[in-house]
Amino acid sequence: MKDEIDRFLRHCKVILGLSGATLAAYSSDLAQFDGFVKKKLHNLSGDDIYWFLSQFDNKRTLNRKLSAINRFLGWCYDILLTDENWAIKGAKLPRALPTYLTSETIERALSAIDKREWVGLRDYALIIFLYASGCRISEALSAQKQDISDGWLRVRFGKGAKERLVPIAPRALKAIDEYLAARDMASPYLFINYKGERLSRVYAFEITKRYLGVSPHALRHSFATALITGGADLRVVQELLGHSSLNTTQIYTHLEQRHLLESVSNFHPLSRHAA
Repeated sequence: MKDEIDRFLRHCKVILGLSGATLAAYSSDLAQFDGFVKKKLHNLSGDDIYWFLSQFDNKRTLNRKLSAINRFLGWCYDILLTDENWAIKGAKLPRALPTYLTSETIERALSAIDKREWVGLRDYALIIFLYASGCRISEALSAQKQDISDGWLRVRFGKGAKERLVPIAPRALKAIDEYLAARDMASPYLFINYKGERLSRVYAFEITKRYLGVSPHALRHSFATALITGGADLRVVQELLGHSSLNTTQIYTHLEQRHLLESVSNFHPLSRHAA
């Protein structure tokens, strides 16, 4: 199936514009699948797929492999390479709630940053930028000064090569302006290291870990959580996060439901007074 897999990967890259990380995962998983079954596409059976998947005890790993296989075989069916329309259901996983921080926790961390040097101003600006924008860390590190205009951030390097506009809170804009004014190295990128080069993901992780004890992605979850509990519509949050499907954003539904329950418990007269 190597030729078909190569064609599929080119389709994912050129037509779908999938990220390098996704392409690498698909390539690895499908090469492993092809090496295991060692069959031509037209000889493939459901038993072959199940036998391959039976190797994996970890449900998340199994589902990742299955996602690649389903997408590949679905593409093969769509372009008439096979008559079989495979769509195998994945293993059920316990719903993991995203790690997020309260605004109070983030404020305490921000207050602990020494802002007397430009590096401290950068760390402060990075944390508040992530919390204010909900950006993925890759998007934040790819952001350039020209991408911020009139209080809006233009995310030009979003997942799947999609662009979007995100409003940035004035306090975050002020933090970025103070940091940029303090650094003396020219670079188009917002966040740089000592050498004036674009900040790496590893170092960005070290910054949020040092001050907050979490990865940068937790600030993205914190952004979404703050909006949902504040009453924002789920579709608005989807747009701001750059999710292609509302299903992805629905992981935050539990927060919305909990907030509604707390509101009823706190404010409805029948909840506040015994019958």
